[in-house]
Amino acid sequence: MRRLRHRVPWPAWTPLGVAGVLAGTLLAAPAPARAAATAAGAVLDPAHTSVSWQSPVYAKGTGGGPEKCPDAATDPDGTVCHRFDLTVSVPDGYWDDNPEGGVPLSIGWERPADDFDLYVYDDRGKQVASGAGTADPEATVIPRASGTYHVLVVPYAVHDNSFTGTAYLPATTDAGDLTSFTGGAGSYTIGAGRLTARADFLKGGQLRLQADPSGSLSDPAGTAIVRRRPALQRHTSSFDAGDYYGIRSPEAVLRVYKKPLRFGLYRPDNRTRIWQEDKPLRWSTGGMRQSLTRGADEQFFGGGEQNGSFSHRGRTMYVANSFDWNEGGYNNSQPFYLSSAGYGVFRNTFAPGVYTFGAPVTTGQQERRLDAYYFLGDAKQVIGTYTALVGRPFMPPVYGLEPGDSDCYLHNANRGERHTLDALKIADGYAEHRMPLGWMLVNDGYGCGYEHLEQTVKGLQDRHAQLGLWTEDGIDKLADQVKAGQRVAKLDVAWVGNGYKFALDACDAAKRGIEDNSDARGFVWLPVSWAGAQRCGVLWSGDQKLSWDYIRWQIPTYAGATMSGIAYNTGDVGSIYRHDARMYARDLQWKAFLPAIMTMDGWATDLTTGKPADQQPWRDGEPYTSINRKYLQLKERLLPYMYTLSAQAARTGVGAVRPLWLEYPDDPDTLGAQAKYEFLSGPDFLVAPVYEDTDTRDGIYLPKGTWTDYWTGRTYQGPTTVNGYHAPLDTLPLFVREGAIVPMWPEGTTSWQTRDRHELDWDLYPAARGTSHYTLYEDDGVTRDFTEGAAATQRVSMRGDARGTTVTVGASRGDYAGKADARTYRFTVHGGTAPARVLLDGRPLPHSAWSYDAGTRVTTVRTPSLPLDRGFTLRLAGPERNRTGTAAGS
Repeated sequence: MRRLRHRVPWPAWTPLGVAGVLAGTLLAAPAPARAAATAAGAVLDPAHTSVSWQSPVYAKGTGGGPEKCPDAATDPDGTVCHRFDLTVSVPDGYWDDNPEGGVPLSIGWERPADDFDLYVYDDRGKQVASGAGTADPEATVIPRASGTYHVLVVPYAVHDNSFTGTAYLPATTDAGDLTSFTGGAGSYTIGAGRLTARADFLKGGQLRLQADPSGSLSDPAGTAIVRRRPALQRHTSSFDAGDYYGIRSPEAVLRVYKKPLRFGLYRPDNRTRIWQEDKPLRWSTGGMRQSLTRGADEQFFGGGEQNGSFSHRGRTMYVANSFDWNEGGYNNSQPFYLSSAGYGVFRNTFAPGVYTFGAPVTTGQQERRLDAYYFLGDAKQVIGTYTALVGRPFMPPVYGLEPGDSDCYLHNANRGERHTLDALKIADGYAEHRMPLGWMLVNDGYGCGYEHLEQTVKGLQDRHAQLGLWTEDGIDKLADQVKAGQRVAKLDVAWVGNGYKFALDACDAAKRGIEDNSDARGFVWLPVSWAGAQRCGVLWSGDQKLSWDYIRWQIPTYAGATMSGIAYNTGDVGSIYRHDARMYARDLQWKAFLPAIMTMDGWATDLTTGKPADQQPWRDGEPYTSINRKYLQLKERLLPYMYTLSAQAARTGVGAVRPLWLEYPDDPDTLGAQAKYEFLSGPDFLVAPVYEDTDTRDGIYLPKGTWTDYWTGRTYQGPTTVNGYHAPLDTLPLFVREGAIVPMWPEGTTSWQTRDRHELDWDLYPAARGTSHYTLYEDDGVTRDFTEGAAATQRVSMRGDARGTTVTVGASRGDYAGKADARTYRFTVHGGTAPARVLLDGRPLPHSAWSYDAGTRVTTVRTPSLPLDRGFTLRLAGPERNRTGTAAGS
């Protein structure tokens, strides 16, 4: 069964997983005044700034969480679980502007194979912090600590072992006045007493700013995140402006203020602020923060996956390893944000961070150093430059954009004994119900193995699906499994749960393991990651329980992840643990417009009956089976559109699923409460999911332009808000942007392998006046030959005017294995009246080749087979006009 060892309701504001960082800072920091500890506890105050204590030796572990611990009266000597009271006594305001924001607390032990878990409760019994992963040491931070806290340590898996506990009160120091300024040709060194800083201007309009109070600059992350550092921009110069030194590059001016040392970045005119420190850098025992002036209307985005939000002004954003899969969690977070002021910043570190986008903006990581890359430009440019630094989104195989199915077959504790080959019966179910299936995970690692691997591979391939396997404890077997036919690897928390560099390295290694042992593209899923994971994996938001809220908060989550260059972020269709037919159908509808989706089938319980409920999309019978089929087949038809978006993401860093603000940054209503729960799938589809048990969707915000209801053909003129939209269970509120040119596979397609390669459909939404363009991307869909140029593009233009609509389809340029020589085209052209004539390269098509539906105002045109090496023009001509402007004969 896929699971964490414990499922603890960690609060969203607790930065977890800081073990490695705290361990390093504790060793490096000056020895503070130490409080005397007893078996009962100790006090931290300005006179006693650290404490450590030793636990008894535990012969064995509990195998569980706090529920396995007897109460203190029953276990007074702590022979089952350890208890320690920590009282924190600090002056009012002590935590204001403190880089660490609370008391760091850690426990460490001698044998790494053992495992202790750490929980912290306040005087009211509320859990305020925890460290309950697989790390050694375990560590956390008690946020804004004041008062008495009860520390509970659970020996989860222990064999005659003890631990040492440590806590400290972080003190702060600010950078002083400038004492030195030297450099040139793109690199400048700055001193302020013991603090050393360096500003490197890099090609592409980037700036790297480092600072360290030790006087020595370091790079602990090395090449793990930033694989190749950009070259210096040597065309720079410096000048003395009195209060500050200025460093001028072609893209910006960096101000280095003298008293005290502060930094500010300005546009080349040296008057327009990009960002400005309002206070000097501040560091503590184990952290450093930067404080910036916030603009009057400045907005902030990024942070990787931030469950339930995409816009962060006025919020505190945590960047850390987290196992909170629900709203407020941040398990795939990244130390990166972008600002509407025209910049973004990436902190080059594996340390956790806290970013508060108030006034001022304070950003900090839990390490005594600053290492920040700044990028200039609009949001898309910043995403592009950031992903160029840490890794562009990977190009998935085409089957990776088809639905996936996951279950445990061998030794399944939830569904009884089955065999791996039983997965083929499920694949047959997809075919029987005419539903697409691209891949299957046929085991989950937690006591569920596999057998008959090669036969399972062949059976799935015969059914047009690929084999995937989970990895609980590493990828030692991956090479042999890939040679046997595995094409999907899912990394789970029992292995990558420590996060940070561990998870990023695992993602890179798994992708490389598939590619080194086959000609396939690596296709990896993982639930815990860090900056750079977009280059190697689909990020999946973890184990959740189904509810209407579950559907609601995921909408901004995946759109917001795109703002950090995460092109593939998704969640289980219908969640993993609970099932309800209506909620499942609603959830599947909108997730059909995410690039990657999967079902988790063998773990759910029906909300009504309480009985086990598998989650394949036909299990609930009618009308649900037909509704689910409708959206899965639509997803399949739209694969040419989504695949082209994937190719664009691999080139630009910008993924398919977007908050409205990304395409309409000048519209403040795209940041409003209504727009939060809708998204754009590419630039053309606006998706407004139904996330309540209702047949009516209110508050659908449509930005400027004309939008067409995908189902009815009704048009709306934006900006506007649509209330009372009728959305019965089979209807996802879905709108298409005027000017959209959407490629589609033929109706009824259920697999990329069995599609009619000799037909391509185009769904067109022409403007009454104006021209739009689209470039289709195609390759073989599965191999890495595209990296050597084996791909093709086809450009389409559409122009509307008073006399009709003209569509120009260019020749397909480029070649790849399996490319057809010719194909027919089916055009569906929305809006307007029935054309008088339809012409192909100036010659009228017979009436049998086209039709007009007055109810939907759609003209459908089918062409004969046309060679791909030549372009053509299609014209829908309106009635001939006389000199008075009226139709001839009227």
